[in-house]
Amino acid sequence: MRTGKRTRRGRAAPSRTNDPEKTKQDIIAVATAEFSTKGLSGARIDEIAARTRTSKRMIYYYFGSKEALYLTVLEEAYGRIRQIEAELHLDHLAPEEALRRLVSFTFDYQNAHTDFIRLVMNENIHQGEYLAQSKTIQKLNVPAIEAVRSVYERGRAAKIFRNGVDPVDLHMSISALCFFNVSNRHTFSTIFKRDMISPAAIAARRASIVDMIVRFVRR
Repeated sequence: MRTGKRTRRGRAAPSRTNDPEKTKQDIIAVATAEFSTKGLSGARIDEIAARTRTSKRMIYYYFGSKEALYLTVLEEAYGRIRQIEAELHLDHLAPEEALRRLVSFTFDYQNAHTDFIRLVMNENIHQGEYLAQSKTIQKLNVPAIEAVRSVYERGRAAKIFRNGVDPVDLHMSISALCFFNVSNRHTFSTIFKRDMISPAAIAARRASIVDMIVRFVRR
Protein backbone atom coordinates (compact mmCIF):
# COMPACT_ATOMS: atom_id res chain seq x y z
CA MET A 1 0.00 0.00 0.00
CA ARG A 2 1.37 3.39 -1.02
CA THR A 3 1.82 6.02 1.60
CA GLY A 4 2.16 9.74 1.22
CA LYS A 5 5.29 11.81 1.56
CA ARG A 6 6.66 12.31 5.01
CA THR A 7 6.28 15.74 6.52
CA ARG A 8 9.08 17.69 8.22
CA ARG A 9 7.86 16.37 11.54
CA GLY A 10 8.22 12.80 10.30
CA ARG A 11 4.53 11.97 9.96
CA ALA A 12 3.24 10.52 6.73
CA ALA A 13 1.12 13.00 4.82
CA PRO A 14 -2.13 11.74 3.27
CA SER A 15 -1.78 10.08 -0.11
CA ARG A 16 -2.56 12.42 -2.98
CA THR A 17 -5.31 11.64 -5.44
CA ASN A 18 -4.75 11.53 -9.18
CA ASP A 19 -5.97 15.12 -9.31
CA PRO A 20 -5.22 16.95 -6.05
CA GLU A 21 -6.34 20.30 -7.46
CA LYS A 22 -9.78 18.88 -8.28
CA THR A 23 -9.97 17.41 -4.79
CA LYS A 24 -9.21 20.82 -3.29
CA GLN A 25 -11.84 22.49 -5.47
CA ASP A 26 -14.42 19.87 -4.48
CA ILE A 27 -13.63 20.52 -0.82
CA ILE A 28 -13.96 24.29 -1.33
CA ALA A 29 -17.32 23.87 -3.11
CA VAL A 30 -18.77 21.76 -0.31
CA ALA A 31 -17.21 23.97 2.36
CA THR A 32 -18.81 27.02 0.73
CA ALA A 33 -22.24 25.48 1.22
CA GLU A 34 -21.39 24.38 4.76
CA PHE A 35 -19.99 27.74 5.90
CA SER A 36 -22.66 29.82 4.16
CA THR A 37 -25.45 27.78 5.74
CA LYS A 38 -24.05 27.24 9.24
CA GLY A 39 -21.39 29.89 9.69
CA LEU A 40 -17.84 29.31 10.86
CA SER A 41 -18.75 28.02 14.32
CA GLY A 42 -21.58 25.77 13.12
CA ALA A 43 -19.79 24.21 10.15
CA ARG A 44 -18.28 20.77 10.69
CA ILE A 45 -15.16 19.43 9.01
CA ASP A 46 -16.60 15.92 9.47
CA GLU A 47 -19.58 16.86 7.32
CA ILE A 48 -17.38 18.42 4.63
CA ALA A 49 -15.19 15.31 4.59
CA ALA A 50 -18.20 13.00 4.28
CA ARG A 51 -19.72 14.96 1.41
CA THR A 52 -16.44 15.07 -0.51
CA ARG A 53 -15.59 11.39 0.13
CA THR A 54 -12.30 12.40 1.64
CA SER A 55 -11.07 12.61 5.23
CA LYS A 56 -10.57 15.24 7.89
CA ARG A 57 -6.87 14.47 7.71
CA MET A 58 -6.80 15.21 3.99
CA ILE A 59 -8.67 18.49 4.49
CA TYR A 60 -6.25 19.59 7.19
CA TYR A 61 -3.35 18.50 4.98
CA TYR A 62 -4.52 20.76 2.16
CA PHE A 63 -5.77 23.75 4.18
CA GLY A 64 -4.16 23.55 7.62
CA SER A 65 -7.18 24.34 9.78
CA LYS A 66 -10.91 24.98 9.74
CA GLU A 67 -10.29 28.72 9.89
CA ALA A 68 -7.84 28.57 6.97
CA LEU A 69 -10.41 26.64 4.91
CA TYR A 70 -13.03 29.28 5.76
CA LEU A 71 -10.66 32.03 4.63
CA THR A 72 -9.99 30.15 1.38
CA VAL A 73 -13.75 29.93 0.81
CA LEU A 74 -14.06 33.69 1.30
CA GLU A 75 -11.23 34.35 -1.15
CA GLU A 76 -12.76 32.05 -3.75
CA ALA A 77 -16.18 33.70 -3.34
CA TYR A 78 -14.83 37.22 -3.80
CA GLY A 79 -12.54 36.05 -6.58
CA ARG A 80 -15.42 34.67 -8.65
CA ILE A 81 -17.47 37.85 -8.65
CA ARG A 82 -14.45 40.07 -9.31
CA GLN A 83 -13.31 37.85 -12.19
CA ILE A 84 -16.68 38.13 -13.92
CA GLU A 85 -16.81 41.88 -13.28
CA ALA A 86 -13.50 42.20 -15.11
CA GLU A 87 -15.06 40.50 -18.13
CA LEU A 88 -17.91 43.00 -18.50
CA HIS A 89 -15.81 45.24 -20.81
CA LEU A 90 -17.40 48.40 -19.48
CA ASP A 91 -14.87 50.66 -21.21
CA HIS A 92 -16.43 49.77 -24.56
CA LEU A 93 -19.83 51.09 -23.50
CA ALA A 94 -21.19 54.61 -23.15
CA PRO A 95 -21.03 55.74 -19.49
CA GLU A 96 -24.72 55.39 -18.65
CA GLU A 97 -25.00 52.07 -20.45
CA ALA A 98 -21.86 50.86 -18.64
CA LEU A 99 -23.32 51.85 -15.27
CA ARG A 100 -26.59 50.10 -16.05
CA ARG A 101 -24.69 46.99 -17.04
CA LEU A 102 -22.61 47.02 -13.86
CA VAL A 103 -25.64 47.42 -11.60
CA SER A 104 -27.59 44.77 -13.53
CA PHE A 105 -24.70 42.34 -13.24
CA THR A 106 -24.34 42.95 -9.50
CA PHE A 107 -28.04 42.37 -8.97
CA ASP A 108 -28.14 39.21 -11.11
CA TYR A 109 -25.00 37.73 -9.56
CA GLN A 110 -26.08 38.28 -5.99
CA ASN A 111 -29.59 37.05 -6.73
CA ALA A 112 -28.17 33.84 -8.22
CA HIS A 113 -25.47 33.28 -5.57
CA THR A 114 -27.20 33.35 -2.21
CA ASP A 115 -24.23 31.49 -0.71
CA PHE A 116 -22.09 34.59 -1.38
CA ILE A 117 -24.60 36.78 0.44
CA ARG A 118 -24.69 34.46 3.45
CA LEU A 119 -20.89 34.27 3.59
CA VAL A 120 -20.68 38.06 3.67
CA MET A 121 -23.37 38.21 6.36
CA ASN A 122 -21.48 35.64 8.44
CA GLU A 123 -18.21 37.51 8.04
CA ASN A 124 -19.91 40.69 9.22
CA ILE A 125 -20.92 38.81 12.37
CA HIS A 126 -17.17 38.25 12.85
CA GLN A 127 -16.66 41.99 12.21
CA GLY A 128 -14.52 41.26 9.14
CA GLU A 129 -11.91 39.49 11.27
CA TYR A 130 -11.00 36.83 8.72
CA LEU A 131 -11.45 38.99 5.65
CA ALA A 132 -8.92 41.44 7.17
CA GLN A 133 -6.34 38.64 7.19
CA SER A 134 -6.54 38.19 3.42
CA LYS A 135 -4.28 40.29 1.22
CA THR A 136 -5.87 38.51 -1.74
CA ILE A 137 -9.32 39.95 -1.07
CA GLN A 138 -7.90 43.42 -0.49
CA LYS A 139 -6.20 43.27 -3.89
CA LEU A 140 -9.32 41.89 -5.58
CA ASN A 141 -11.38 44.90 -4.53
CA VAL A 142 -9.00 47.48 -6.01
CA PRO A 143 -10.00 46.77 -9.65
CA ALA A 144 -13.68 46.73 -8.63
CA ILE A 145 -13.48 50.29 -7.32
CA GLU A 146 -11.37 51.39 -10.28
CA ALA A 147 -14.05 50.05 -12.66
CA VAL A 148 -16.70 52.15 -10.90
CA ARG A 149 -14.36 55.15 -10.86
CA SER A 150 -13.65 54.82 -14.60
CA VAL A 151 -17.34 54.64 -15.54
CA TYR A 152 -18.19 57.60 -13.32
CA GLU A 153 -15.30 59.77 -14.49
CA ARG A 154 -16.13 59.11 -18.15
CA GLY A 155 -19.73 60.10 -17.47
CA ARG A 156 -18.67 63.20 -15.58
CA ALA A 157 -16.30 64.24 -18.38
CA ALA A 158 -19.13 63.81 -20.87
CA LYS A 159 -21.34 65.97 -18.61
CA ILE A 160 -23.78 63.11 -18.17
CA PHE A 161 -23.03 62.45 -14.49
CA ARG A 162 -22.96 65.10 -11.80
CA ASN A 163 -19.89 66.13 -9.83
CA GLY A 164 -19.14 65.08 -6.26
CA VAL A 165 -19.88 61.35 -6.31
CA ASP A 166 -17.33 59.22 -4.46
CA PRO A 167 -16.64 55.91 -6.31
CA VAL A 168 -16.43 53.91 -3.08
CA ASP A 169 -19.74 55.37 -1.91
CA LEU A 170 -21.28 54.56 -5.31
CA HIS A 171 -19.98 51.00 -5.11
CA MET A 172 -21.43 50.73 -1.60
CA SER A 173 -24.83 51.98 -2.75
CA ILE A 174 -24.95 49.49 -5.62
CA SER A 175 -23.91 46.65 -3.32
CA ALA A 176 -26.35 47.66 -0.58
CA LEU A 177 -29.41 47.74 -2.80
CA CYS A 178 -28.61 44.46 -4.51
CA PHE A 179 -27.53 42.77 -1.27
CA PHE A 180 -30.70 43.72 0.62
CA ASN A 181 -32.85 42.19 -2.10
CA VAL A 182 -31.40 38.79 -1.18
CA SER A 183 -30.46 39.10 2.50
CA ASN A 184 -33.82 40.49 3.65
CA ARG A 185 -36.25 39.02 1.14
CA HIS A 186 -37.80 36.51 3.53
CA THR A 187 -38.26 38.87 6.47
CA PHE A 188 -39.49 41.67 4.18
CA SER A 189 -41.92 39.33 2.43
CA THR A 190 -43.29 38.12 5.75
CA ILE A 191 -43.65 41.57 7.33
CA PHE A 192 -45.17 43.33 4.34
CA LYS A 193 -46.95 40.34 2.79
CA ARG A 194 -45.21 40.98 -0.52
CA ASP A 195 -43.84 38.40 -2.94
CA MET A 196 -40.13 39.06 -3.47
CA ILE A 197 -39.03 35.82 -5.13
CA SER A 198 -41.28 35.44 -8.18
CA PRO A 199 -39.64 36.16 -11.56
CA ALA A 200 -41.91 39.19 -12.00
CA ALA A 201 -41.04 40.60 -8.58
CA ILE A 202 -37.31 40.08 -9.11
CA ALA A 203 -37.42 41.70 -12.57
CA ALA A 204 -39.32 44.71 -11.22
CA ARG A 205 -36.89 45.14 -8.32
CA ARG A 206 -33.92 44.82 -10.66
CA ALA A 207 -35.26 47.58 -12.95
CA SER A 208 -36.00 49.79 -9.95
CA ILE A 209 -32.48 49.46 -8.51
CA VAL A 210 -30.80 50.14 -11.87
CA ASP A 211 -32.96 53.23 -12.33
CA MET A 212 -32.27 54.50 -8.80
CA ILE A 213 -28.51 54.30 -9.23
CA VAL A 214 -28.53 55.98 -12.64
CA ARG A 215 -30.79 58.77 -11.37
CA PHE A 216 -28.48 59.23 -8.37
CA VAL A 217 -25.43 60.03 -10.51
CA ARG A 218 -27.11 61.71 -13.48
CA ARG A 219 -26.88 65.49 -13.82
